[in-house]
Amino acid sequence: MPQLMTVRIKRPNRRRIRIWVPVLPVALVLSPVVVLAALAAAVACLIYRVDAVRALGTGWRIVSALPGTRIDIEHDRTAVLVAIR
Repeated sequence: MPQLMTVRIKRPNRRRIRIWVPVLPVALVLSPVVVLAALAAAVACLIYRVDAVRALGTGWRIVSALPGTRIDIEHDRTAVLVAIR
């Protein structure tokens, strides 16, 4: 499971912004929303006739593969860099 997400924003002629976000405390705070999302996903699996256990396993694999992911977005002279550890 990812432990830390780093967000860096580079803007021209301005100070750079760096934000460290610990994933576990954010996940604990958002856990009621995650429970509702899981229920909605289970209902969607029933509607579209998808095996809910397999979908849950696939979702967990995606979350487990997140450490080491880097997302770089550049527009004009502004850049947003996201790294998940």
